[in-house]
Amino acid sequence: MQTDRVLIIHTGGTIGMLPTEQGLAPAAGFEQLLRQRLAERLDTLPAFDLLELDPLIDSAELSPRQWNSIAAPVIERYGDYAGFIVLHGTDTLAYTASALSFMLQGLAKPVILTGSQIPLAERRSDADSNLLGALELAVRPEINEVCIYFNGRLLRGNRSVKMDASALSAFESPNLAPLGEVGIAISLRTDLMLAPGKPSFSSPEFDPAAVAVIRLFPGISATLIQAVLSQPGLGGVILQSYGVGNAPTSDAALMETLESAIAQGTTVVNLTQCSRGAVAGDTYATGAALSRIGVISGADLTLEAAFAKLHWLLAKKLSAAEVAMQMRQPLCGEKQAS
Repeated sequence: MQTDRVLIIHTGGTIGMLPTEQGLAPAAGFEQLLRQRLAERLDTLPAFDLLELDPLIDSAELSPRQWNSIAAPVIERYGDYAGFIVLHGTDTLAYTASALSFMLQGLAKPVILTGSQIPLAERRSDADSNLLGALELAVRPEINEVCIYFNGRLLRGNRSVKMDASALSAFESPNLAPLGEVGIAISLRTDLMLAPGKPSFSSPEFDPAAVAVIRLFPGISATLIQAVLSQPGLGGVILQSYGVGNAPTSDAALMETLESAIAQGTTVVNLTQCSRGAVAGDTYATGAALSRIGVISGADLTLEAAFAKLHWLLAKKLSAAEVAMQMRQPLCGEKQAS
């Protein structure tokens, strides 16, 4: 095992894009550009190899089916490197980080996702600092999980969301403090980090149609919800409710639609629309009514983590009861323990 070498997996995204007549687009040949930009610092950085996916992915085009191709190099070459960096577009980076956290359970080394808001090829880019920080963190033995490193902060991957479309500090972890910060020194919160485990990797076949998201709004109809629930291949729904998990439960047709879907084996998970906080289903009568018909509290899961976790559980072909049980349990630090 090479204890001081990192594998960089370039999946696409802004960090490696070049201008075209249609706007920024993924471009091959990233490794040469990267080594040119880091040439003066290569002697002081961990050694690395770079693997470029073909084709590269614009993260706005990402499908759950592509999670397997991103995880594959880590699974196949896990014993060859001290750590891994995944370069990814920012739009869906938190979804991929969450998915990888479930697919790569039991890590005993870092998997760091990063990217940039400005392409590396441009003079005023945040790519350099994000890459340099990720390289240093990818060989730290204290890190044994999937993380996002962006703008000087290390965040748990399945606790992170993209909060800003244009600022360089694009990502936050609303319900968990950063795991570390990179400034003059590297400061790590080892008290918050997952302990090293025994690899229990999985790469099931994902069906993009398996999970849908319904965001409640004033006046939402049972007809609209039924239209979503009747989609072919659907196995689970993320219901984004108000506040601590409230919904218009006085709408009998809406409640009957949800209850019928659950009885037929569809998993429905209740998340808050708020950026911070958690679903507390028994605080208000409206939330308790959802719990009574079998809607699962997502506690403080992010949308991205709930979406990826539900996809992963359904792809494993578990029964509805098993999916419900595991959605309620924290598996890799994605939610607070009950």
